[in-house]
Amino acid sequence: MNVVLVTGASSGFGEAICRKLIADGYKVIGTARREDKLKSLATELGDDFLPFQLDVTRKDAVDNLLLGLPDAFKQIDILINNAGLALGMEPAYQANYADWETMVQTNVIGLMHLTRVVLPTMVERNFGYIINLGSTAGNYAYRGGNVYGASKAFVKQFSANLRTDLFGKKIRVTNIEPGLCGGTEFSNVRFHGDDHQADAVYQNVDFITPEDIANTVSWLVNSPVHFNVNSIEIMPTAQAPAGLAVSKDMK
Repeated sequence: MNVVLVTGASSGFGEAICRKLIADGYKVIGTARREDKLKSLATELGDDFLPFQLDVTRKDAVDNLLLGLPDAFKQIDILINNAGLALGMEPAYQANYADWETMVQTNVIGLMHLTRVVLPTMVERNFGYIINLGSTAGNYAYRGGNVYGASKAFVKQFSANLRTDLFGKKIRVTNIEPGLCGGTEFSNVRFHGDDHQADAVYQNVDFITPEDIANTVSWLVNSPVHFNVNSIEIMPTAQAPAGLAVSKDMK
C-alpha cells in the first residue's frame, strides 16, 4: 500500500485530498500546524490516516520529519505539497512586507525544503510522485497578486526543473494550477479574517471545489506510471483569462 504525505491537511484542498486518497486505499500522512483539526480528521478516517503536526516554515521540523514517522509510514511514495497561502491584495507599493515574507517562507521555501528531504528516498527506490499545488496566479498577473503570484510562478518552474533533474528515473512530477476555488479558508486568510470580504469573492460564481481538486489528484496518482502530466490548469467555467488591458488618459 503506497504512502502519501499531504501538507496543509487541516482544511480546504488538503483535507479533501486526504479523504479521497484514504477512500482510494492509500495510507496517508496528513500534516498541518493545527493539531486539533488533524486529530478530528483522524477520528473520521481511521488507522490508515496518520495526523502529524508540522509547520513547513520550521527548518528543524522539516529536517527531522522522517525520523518522527512510525515505521509503517516512513517510506513516502507520494508527496503532495499543498500547504500555501495568500496574504493581502494591496498593490506592491502599499503591501505589508511581513505578509510577503510569510508567503515566500510557506509557498516557496517550505515547499522546496520538504521536497529536498523526501526526494532522495524516492531516488533510492527509483519510484515516487511529487504533486505541487500551484495556481493560475503563477500564469496570469492580476492586481494585488504581486508576491503570491510570483511564489506560484516559482512552484511552476521548480516543478518543471524537477522533471528535468529526474529525467531517466521513474519519478513523476505534476504542478496543479487551480483557478477560483471556493469552500476553503483561502480568501479568509488572504483578507486577514474578514469573512464578509472573503465571501464577496465567490458570490454568484459557480466555483471549483476542494473535491474537484481531490478528484484530480486521485486521477493523477491512479494513472499508469508510464505517463506524466507535467502541469494541469483548472478553472471554473465561469472564469477565463481576461486578456490584456490598456489604460487611456493616464494621469
